Amino acid sequence: MSEDWAPRTRLVHSGTRRSQYGETSEAIFLTQGFVYPSAEVAEARFVESGPDEFIYARYGNPTVRMFEERIAALEGAEDAFATASGMAAVHGALFSALKTGDHVVAAKALFGSCLYIVETLLPRFGVEVSFVDGTDLDQWRAAIRPDTRLVFLESISNPTLEVIDIAAVAAIARASGALTVVDNVFGTPIFQRCFDLGADVVVYSATKHIDGQGRCLGGVVLGSKTFIRKTLEPFLKHTGGALSPFSAWVMLKGLETLDLRCRAAAAAAQRLAEAVSDHPALAQVLYPGLDAHPQAALARRQMETGGTVLSLDLAGGKAAAFRFLNALRIVQISNNLGDAKSLVTHPATTTHQRLTPEQRQALGIGDGLVRLSLGLEDPADLIADVRQALDAA
Repeated sequence: MSEDWAPRTRLVHSGTRRSQYGETSEAIFLTQGFVYPSAEVAEARFVESGPDEFIYARYGNPTVRMFEERIAALEGAEDAFATASGMAAVHGALFSALKTGDHVVAAKALFGSCLYIVETLLPRFGVEVSFVDGTDLDQWRAAIRPDTRLVFLESISNPTLEVIDIAAVAAIARASGALTVVDNVFGTPIFQRCFDLGADVVVYSATKHIDGQGRCLGGVVLGSKTFIRKTLEPFLKHTGGALSPFSAWVMLKGLETLDLRCRAAAAAAQRLAEAVSDHPALAQVLYPGLDAHPQAALARRQMETGGTVLSLDLAGGKAAAFRFLNALRIVQISNNLGDAKSLVTHPATTTHQRLTPEQRQALGIGDGLVRLSLGLEDPADLIADVRQALDAA
């Protein structure tokens, strides 16, 4: 890879491995194991594998490695490890770095499954967790302790779209020797470079924008070579969270168009947010690209755009939200995001239904809130569809 390649070029060419046949499209190596030419080679490989040497598909695979190297090149990370899903990436990044007696500080606004890992699973294994308002730097400072091992946050919270100052939080964590782990799904690898902002570890659900076409589950953890190979890899290869070669190939194909798709979807999200912001059915529109967003200045400072997702808070509560969802003609009801198709969900009854009403209220997830993930349809059609559904609500 040339160091001066632009991101779009890296997304097409970085990490490419070709077989003796010289194929144009990357090969899918659908194999569980690998053959060694001699017993001596097998012994040596189990001691230390070279960059193009493989042992077992749970440890690594040529197709998977191409995906890891390509996403690492885009992100500006030293290394990456791909996983079977985004939640496997979050689980691996946190559990591999923590032990009984450690302390974690986490933003309280988290995706439901992330919250389950941090709030329920970590304490079962003797890890203490303190939750803070992610937008309040004083709360981060106050929560850090000598035994704080890491801090965890979503760069943009799901579904209320709070934007966290990654550079400031990372500086607070670094001063105490803690790692900063960032889930950057909503920021995307296109619009936000978390390592440049001070993050130590970045996780993605590759299911979202990276595949971005509703086909496969996948995840990836990025960080220093020491973290990925010495801390994360031993944990994941022995607990079995490996990405399948077929899914890795799908993700490679997704990376080729990632920049184009994300930019088109973000442009549509900006247009839609501006077009409906004054609709009488809405109490508010939450989108980091709007000047009215509470962290608009921060979003402009650390992101290229406002992203591909926005949330609409309907004044009429759950009944109005359901009328809105059921009236949509183009936008489809689904709890996924980052897809070529525009998708909408009602977090209070889907992704965050496990939380109590009091917990949802504390996070700003009201009964009228709906989350919209913009796809690749014509923006004018999407605006017309959302407007008529708001009229129906």
